[in-house]
Amino acid sequence: MTHLVPLAKEVDDDKVTPGVLGFIVFAVMALAVWGLMKSMNKHMRKVDFKDSDDSGDSEESPDAKAAKSAKSAESAKSSEAKAG
Repeated sequence: MTHLVPLAKEVDDDKVTPGVLGFIVFAVMALAVWGLMKSMNKHMRKVDFKDSDDSGDSEESPDAKAAKSAKSAESAKSSEAKAG
């Protein structure tokens, strides 16, 4: 054990190390990321990812359905005009 004492004396006093403060900051940031991931997972479990059914059972208003069909008809016309 006494042979390690000279090695400790050879450490450069001007060398900058993160020390305890760096460890504390890193640990706080790691805990914050862990908490955010846990919260995100909780919120993502609440999201409903089911596709809407276009067979007429949806709860859209007739105006919204008409707007969708008009928009799709316009895009079809513009694609035909570009192709022809």
